[in-house]
Amino acid sequence: MTEAEAANRLMRLAKEIARHNRAYHDRDNPQISDAAFDALVRENAALEAEFPHLVRADTPSKTVGTAPSSSLAKVPHARPMLSLENAFADDEVAEFIARVRRFLSLAAGEAIDLTAEPKIDGLSCSLRYEHGKLVLAATRGDGSVGEDVTANARTIADIPQRLSGAPDILEVRGEVYMAKADFAALNARQEAAGGKIFANPRNAAAGSLRQKDPAVTAARPLRFLAHGWGELSEPLGHTQGAAMARLAELDLPVSDLLRSVSTLDQALAHYAAIEARRADLPFDIDGVVYKVDRLDWQERLGQIGRAPRGGGAPKLPPAHAATVIEALDIQVGRTGKLTPVGRLKPVGVGGVIVANVTLHNRDEIARLALRIGDRVRIQRAGDVIPQVVENLTREVTRDPYVFPDHCPECQSEAVAEEGEVDVRCTGGLICPAQRIERLKHFVSRGAMDIDGLGEKSIVEFAELGWLSGPADIFRLKNHRDALIGREGWKEKSVDNLLAAIEAHTGFDPARFLFGLGIRHVGAVTAKDLMRAFSTVEALQGAATGEGAEVELSAVEGVGPVVAEALADFFHEPHNRDALADLLSLAKPAAYVSTARTTEWTGKTIVFTGTLETMSRDEAKAQAERLGARAAGSVSARTDLVVAGPGAGSKLKKAEDLGIRVATEAEWAAIVASA
Repeated sequence: MTEAEAANRLMRLAKEIARHNRAYHDRDNPQISDAAFDALVRENAALEAEFPHLVRADTPSKTVGTAPSSSLAKVPHARPMLSLENAFADDEVAEFIARVRRFLSLAAGEAIDLTAEPKIDGLSCSLRYEHGKLVLAATRGDGSVGEDVTANARTIADIPQRLSGAPDILEVRGEVYMAKADFAALNARQEAAGGKIFANPRNAAAGSLRQKDPAVTAARPLRFLAHGWGELSEPLGHTQGAAMARLAELDLPVSDLLRSVSTLDQALAHYAAIEARRADLPFDIDGVVYKVDRLDWQERLGQIGRAPRGGGAPKLPPAHAATVIEALDIQVGRTGKLTPVGRLKPVGVGGVIVANVTLHNRDEIARLALRIGDRVRIQRAGDVIPQVVENLTREVTRDPYVFPDHCPECQSEAVAEEGEVDVRCTGGLICPAQRIERLKHFVSRGAMDIDGLGEKSIVEFAELGWLSGPADIFRLKNHRDALIGREGWKEKSVDNLLAAIEAHTGFDPARFLFGLGIRHVGAVTAKDLMRAFSTVEALQGAATGEGAEVELSAVEGVGPVVAEALADFFHEPHNRDALADLLSLAKPAAYVSTARTTEWTGKTIVFTGTLETMSRDEAKAQAERLGARAAGSVSARTDLVVAGPGAGSKLKKAEDLGIRVATEAEWAAIVASA
């Protein structure tokens, strides 16, 4: 990877990780699995290690959580609330211990005692006691500033309002969580009352603690478990273990699985013991926390970025459960992909009830030899997405599952292209599962570009039964009177829409062809085809004639994959019927090239990076007016690459191939002089 590519990727990673941090910490609504998030963080760390001079000021490696943005009051932490580095394998735990030894210059034989305890999947919270009285409770926030949740924390039974014999200043750090059984009962009550159903105990706990009204928090079954401390007026002990024992003596809840270990083998053995008890624990956990036991060593170790050097948190593998596949259904996606879905006998996995599991494609069913009635092992990948990991009844005699070769929605043929595992419906224009997306594409800017006919209107008209295919767009005038007076529609807006539709007769055939949504036929390929065949009818004749794929493949810019897709599309009688209906109402004109004969005629140009003085569409149109072809990827046949700021792999490939590269200003000069 070049420096430019690394800088670009680090910028994108910083933005993406920050976005997911906000979703998880501030909105309690994670958008990706923990495993996927961890992969982004590790990629960022690896790039920063390889290019240390490119480390950004907003690097995720030096941030904790995200700045709070709710209406709760913001409060600074007396000492930062740090985050522990994750580990994923035994050798990484060994390396953690080795790093401690190297940093402290300890002799090879000197023992490094650790504490080990479960890592609860909850919301971090700091409790500040002054002279034994609870005066402040705050969320982690970005590690430096959190949210004041004192009134809410006072409603949690596990959190003492007063401590006897505590230091004058004591900040207790821990996790607010919801027990699995309490979570299930809460969701049952929410469902019965028509309220919000929570995705998992962590989200439920976070949402409950961060309520504006403490009465809402009080009605939620929240718990608290201490795992450390912040500011202290006097030490709690000389070791982590002794200090945690002191917190327990003060009637603060501490994990009964907290242990002291002296060797790597003991550390890994306790990890295994916690993992074995995971399903029976009353709360969700997602790892094990190791901390150097000696507090003077912790002080010397300090921190690096957002994490203390004296601690680490190996992740646990995804939670598992066994259940039965009661049915195998086929869902047809908006692009025609047939996706098998297993309907399960509901089972709890990691605190969430799982009743459905996506099986991806027919190859996955074959790999697992799945059949209705099979008993399977389920896991939640990254503790989020359910997946089947094992068929427990492979040897039982049962008829194999036969993947459908016709679409269950429209009965069209369902096929997989050569080399692909996905099976797709060939129904195209008539498949109800694809209807909305097909119609949206047909009227989009790059296709028919019908002003005023957006997604909301398409959905409305489809639900009214007025739109089942593109041809019905040109019949909307028959519903004029019924449309006037509907919410959001006045006589003027209706007439404007109908006029915009009427204007799209005798239009560009390349836009029309692109709008049909034929797989692999993009805007550029549609122009190549219309340049060769002039009309859609002529293209249809070529695609349905003898030797169709050979003839189509001979067109400049069209290869065997596109040729096969065209042949498949026109092979279906319902596609031909739908197209004939459409052409009878909105016949496109014959293709007329607006290109001039210039030195760029027949050349291939690629635009990459950010264009600052024009849109990408305008730049491509300029290339086509010069007789050139605007392509999306760089190859040996590319004649020019126009690179704007942020250009990455395409620019690098052009340089490697020795292809001419121009700036946006140089391209403007080419256009002006042609």
